[in-house]
Amino acid sequence: MSTRPRLLPWPSAAGKRCYLVTDDDGNSRLARLADEMEAVQLKAGAELLGHAGEMIGDHKVGAGELRFLVKCLSEALRDALRVAESRGGRLPACADSEPDDDPDDDPKLEKGACE
Repeated sequence: MSTRPRLLPWPSAAGKRCYLVTDDDGNSRLARLADEMEAVQLKAGAELLGHAGEMIGDHKVGAGELRFLVKCLSEALRDALRVAESRGGRLPACADSEPDDDPDDDPKLEKGACE
């Protein structure tokens, strides 16, 4: 069984956080659905960001349209932050250690990094 619960990319009906705990290393049907949903959310955010760039450059865009844009961008940012938090929570834990001052060590490996 997974020791760390996965934050799902959607809230509960009451707006609370939803978590998934599985015993199949994240390969369950619900985990795959969450992966797909995260991909959709990130793609939608990227597309919205491109649209926002076009709108900001258009001086004919009204205040109401800009308020709607801000609302949509806020939702996309919230989704992206949830995805980042969820994915960060699934990264392997790294042991923190003091920096290595030995110049003869491999420069590609840094102390405290996951190897």
